[in-house]
Amino acid sequence: MNPAGLLPPALGPQRTFALVAGVERYDISPRWNLRGPARDALRFARWLTGPGEVPPGNVRLLLSPLDEPGDLDWTDSPAMTALRTAYRPATEKHVKQALLEELPDCDGDLLWIFWAGHGYLGPHQELMLPCADASTKLIRHLNLDSALRWWRTDLVKQRRFPLQAALVDSCRVHAPRDGRLNFGNNDYGGGSWVPGRRQFRLYASREGEVAQNDAERGAGRFTEALLGELGGRSVRESVGGLPGAALSIHRTFQELRERGEGWQLPQFIVDRNWDACSFLDDEPSGAGPAGAAGSARLDQVAWDGLGDLFEGRELPRCAYEAYAWAFKVAGCTTPARGGLPAGGLLEVVQDLDERQGGHGGMPLAVPFVRFLADRAAAAGDARWAPRLLDWVRATRERLALPVLPPPPPPARRRILHVRLEAPPGGEPGFLARMWLRGERTEHIWESEGRPVALDEVREELVRQLTLVAGAADHAAVDRVEFHVPYELLDADFDQWPVPRGPAGRLRALGLLHQVVVRCPQERSDTRAEWHATWRWLHDRGGRHRDAVRVVTDAEVTDMLGMELAAGPEPACVLAHTTAAPHAGLLEAVLEGGLPVAVWRRGGGPPAPALLELLAPAGPDGRPDAGALDVFTLPARVREVRRAAASAAAGAAHACQPPAGGDRLVLLWDDPDDVPGLRSLA
Repeated sequence: MNPAGLLPPALGPQRTFALVAGVERYDISPRWNLRGPARDALRFARWLTGPGEVPPGNVRLLLSPLDEPGDLDWTDSPAMTALRTAYRPATEKHVKQALLEELPDCDGDLLWIFWAGHGYLGPHQELMLPCADASTKLIRHLNLDSALRWWRTDLVKQRRFPLQAALVDSCRVHAPRDGRLNFGNNDYGGGSWVPGRRQFRLYASREGEVAQNDAERGAGRFTEALLGELGGRSVRESVGGLPGAALSIHRTFQELRERGEGWQLPQFIVDRNWDACSFLDDEPSGAGPAGAAGSARLDQVAWDGLGDLFEGRELPRCAYEAYAWAFKVAGCTTPARGGLPAGGLLEVVQDLDERQGGHGGMPLAVPFVRFLADRAAAAGDARWAPRLLDWVRATRERLALPVLPPPPPPARRRILHVRLEAPPGGEPGFLARMWLRGERTEHIWESEGRPVALDEVREELVRQLTLVAGAADHAAVDRVEFHVPYELLDADFDQWPVPRGPAGRLRALGLLHQVVVRCPQERSDTRAEWHATWRWLHDRGGRHRDAVRVVTDAEVTDMLGMELAAGPEPACVLAHTTAAPHAGLLEAVLEGGLPVAVWRRGGGPPAPALLELLAPAGPDGRPDAGALDVFTLPARVREVRRAAASAAAGAAHACQPPAGGDRLVLLWDDPDDVPGLRSLA
């Protein structure tokens, strides 16, 4: 299954290193203790240093057993005697020291990570492996997913450890969301992505499942099966045959499950052989036409090209659109968990390449790059776009891939910008300017240094909308954006009357167009947070469980702005406040760098709740903030305004008191689109 020529020529015991950990005793509570993981770790270390012939100095052994260390079966061999002297407790400090400091400095071809003990899934499905010093205040742990990302960067020298295998005998149950267990945030960061490194992950159980442990025998079922497969193989034989061993283990547990003798099912996280081809299909990898399994993965030539193309490039604004389109064009379902899987272009492509492609054998990374090329060309990037297209063309020809359809064109919107600014001399009125942005940005009107009243601005806006509607291209204005000083954020621009139809019936501006307010001139102190939050929102496609925060009166304190600025999330605030927003809410939103906020003009009782108005219902029928697509808010707020106007009209027709009308205000500060910030003075 895996030709020997694909392994590094020098791969052998001397160039093999390992972190082996078994945790049985935890500081947090005796109820966490379990018998078996330390013994499983010793058995794996015994295979490494026995049939594998790996020098004991290449193994970092971490053990926290229930019994005295001397009661464990160390086996009478020089290698195990050396490990018995050198082992350390499995604390977080020792884990980080071994995995992130000592082993990366070693010169090797293969890294083994074996871990036995408890395991939990975090909010982003990352595998968190508690250490022996986990306590009630903080569950100290190894974030395995973050550590493996770290190991694929240039913080580990580029020619070292091209092969990395993680074998984990632990549960993968979800950590409680009620705060009972505080795992904190272990993200080890990393450097630049190194193409060509291969990682193989095999877990004892699937997401949400418990791994079985035989406490009486002191052995995990997964480790038992794994060591049975490894047997007396050498390091080179074992790593070459690891995909086959994984398949055999998977089938064994499947049979146990079907007979009702077990419930866990080991899971491949990377379903590829070491040659980057799928090993879960029946057809031999690399055989056959474009639909064969081998053509659903990138080859090394493609990875080398991407390393050059993506070097020094941040995630573009369209990255999530490209990610979602890749699944669509390949005939696959987009992952249910919204957002990008990682923070770099190479990491996103790695995620795509580790997934099964479509029925036509299309690697998901190819349409992703094709989409990026299309958007780069549309943005006028005359250097990057053709290089991306050349990569797509060469990869298709080399792997005999089918033709890709063109990506959908960018959404075309026409936006009318109205900028108002207080005159520098303190005169009454405002300096005003208007732009129209479609395929190009056009300056259409200015008060020319003369302060004007808001009524005159409204009259000019109506005139400009009429001119646009009567233009030859007949492209309507989708949105009107008011760039205003802070004191005008709560003004009723959306209620400005606009004549409509032959009878000149007056309609509110917010019923005809999306209407938002902006305050970019107040962003000078928080520009970094503002841009970071907007990028974070784009990387998640506008939808994430932490993207929207509901703020109540009790939360509007002097520290709210600092709290909102602590991280890139949230990106949007829904204000369930009774006081006028100038009592502190808007100050906090701007101080926190948030680009989006929704509130009711002038305050007042928050009924119905904004979440009920704006967010779709979840499975339980209640509004779900995590399902709210923030990017749809301008259109959604207009829908709510229209519904409120219809309800008010119906109440008036029935001689009932009106509902009070719509008073929603939407702050929508897109940092990537701030035209004309030069002074109007």
